[in-house]
Amino acid sequence: MSMYADLAGKVAVITGSGRRKGLGEAIAWRLGKEGCKIVLADIGAAKNEYLPEDAIGTSAEMEAIASEMREAGIEVKTAVCNVLEESDVEALAKTAKDTFGSLDIWVNNAGVGYLMTALVDTKAEEWDTVLGVNLRGVFLGIKHAGRIMQAQGSGRIINIGSQASKSAFAEAGAYTTSKHGVVGLTRVAAKELGPHGVNVNAVCPNHVTTGLGAWQNQRFAGGDMDKYMADMRARIPLGRPGLQEDTAKACAFLSSEQSVYVTGECMNVSGGEEYH
Repeated sequence: MSMYADLAGKVAVITGSGRRKGLGEAIAWRLGKEGCKIVLADIGAAKNEYLPEDAIGTSAEMEAIASEMREAGIEVKTAVCNVLEESDVEALAKTAKDTFGSLDIWVNNAGVGYLMTALVDTKAEEWDTVLGVNLRGVFLGIKHAGRIMQAQGSGRIINIGSQASKSAFAEAGAYTTSKHGVVGLTRVAAKELGPHGVNVNAVCPNHVTTGLGAWQNQRFAGGDMDKYMADMRARIPLGRPGLQEDTAKACAFLSSEQSVYVTGECMNVSGGEEYH
């Protein structure tokens, strides 16, 4: 059941949306159920040791998600896009507009959260990969979606940040740095694009057990998963980790006319764990 009737017919691009159980898939489903036409985008294939097949959305997985969405009556287009490549991002924005006639919503969701080591042990190549995907990729999305939205005089850009956009986490230096950068970039983009009718916001979820989140659990649990998860629940006022659907609901709200006067915000979706 749709909560936001004004989203019917809107065109939404979600980067990093080709993985099962990921935030991108959940966002795509939620916007699709609200009546949006969806462009799923992901890197499609492994590129190197820092972007391996088990950490990315493959073309086959993305097409399987698209097929299920079409069976549910949602209009879907798929596109391979490496957000590190400006030509790919520019082509993705053009594909959305050429396919569906407009570009109304752009969700910068693609991210790397699995290269985590102490700063003194972090390879420069790992740093560059994380900052490249998580921050350069967001910049390129804003740039090329923003150009089309400026010309239209309307649009919504949503950047997926993290609790790490607000707080520091040991052994996640590159990730924390990149997600802090998303906050600054969101605010600058909101100032520049606001006069053109484009709202730019970020959503900052706490831990979500996606495929990536499950890896993070194993990485930091220290062999006692039950205690690790119990400790996590204990520090969250609402008593549970985040769900993919929590972030998807926030994106639907920020895409709708209900948020018409909201821009430059970095919304915590953390069950009360993060409050600044």
